[in-house]
Amino acid sequence: MKKILLTGATGYIGSHTALEFIEKGYEIVIVDNLYNSDISVLKNIEKITGVLPKFYEIDLKDKQNLEKVFKENKFDTVVHFAGLKAVGESCEKPFLYYKNNIIGSLNLFELMLKYSVKNIIFSSSATVYDSTAGKAPFFENNITGKTTNPYGTTKLVIENILRNLSNHKGLNVVNLRYFNPIGAHKSGFLGENPNNIPNNLLPYVMKVAIGELEVLKVFGGDYDTEDGTCKRDYIHVMDLADAHFKAFKFLQNSSKKIYEEINIGTGFATSVLEIIKMTNEVTGENLPYKITDRRAGDVDIVYCNADKAKKLFDWQAKLSVKEAVEDQYKFVINQNNKNK
Repeated sequence: MKKILLTGATGYIGSHTALEFIEKGYEIVIVDNLYNSDISVLKNIEKITGVLPKFYEIDLKDKQNLEKVFKENKFDTVVHFAGLKAVGESCEKPFLYYKNNIIGSLNLFELMLKYSVKNIIFSSSATVYDSTAGKAPFFENNITGKTTNPYGTTKLVIENILRNLSNHKGLNVVNLRYFNPIGAHKSGFLGENPNNIPNNLLPYVMKVAIGELEVLKVFGGDYDTEDGTCKRDYIHVMDLADAHFKAFKFLQNSSKKIYEEINIGTGFATSVLEIIKMTNEVTGENLPYKITDRRAGDVDIVYCNADKAKKLFDWQAKLSVKEAVEDQYKFVINQNNKNK
């Protein structure tokens, strides 16, 4: 059986993708520095799948120890999630993001080539698009390069490095450009549980829903949308995990060299107030919120065209935004009960 290396897979998206690979019968190895995740995720993966994945607590910037992982395991494919990912923090600490995300990735790619690992799926982002140029939906050939924050810049730089390595060193590459992942595994044991303050809408909504925060701040109520709040393409994290597995099979089944950039989203947008309404329906309570000033850089509507994923490896989102809200609420309640 082929062995798969997942970097950063004690984090949100990586841990759910780890489940997907294990449940499909693959042996995985996880490398993570636990900067914004917790070792308990491994036990939760075991609780769901019956398998405790092999784990190395290593920072990708530590090339010497990372090389030991390649010496001890023969990998067929790398799925690369590891990286800092908070847009706001990246603006405050740009060099932290450049060093961590880019240097860590370079070490990984160099070792892949040294140990003849030719397949990689990279966790990229919709932040590579110039969201000010043209209207949604975003296609893969939309303008990139005018990134508005260091986080997005690191994703774009890594995509370009992988394109070069594909052209000149024979790497097979699938860059998956995620839109807005939300939700949790239906068991309630695995979900988005950052060590630090949440940067994403739904974890914030849930903190208000369970009373950890008093009120949800909605940034801007005067956007050019039906209800005045921003609209985004929210995708259930288990659909995203499925996209990684389908991309992996696509790499396995191809007889020619591959370099692809592929949008992963639902293809439609949901507003902040619509998320609040769904949360009210799920919890049976009215979520307290107040409209505040816009955040710099936010645009009215962002969503993708995801036809390419359907065409190349028969992937499309199956789970609804409402299901994601339900699953996230179940996870948060479960976590809250554990902490009491």
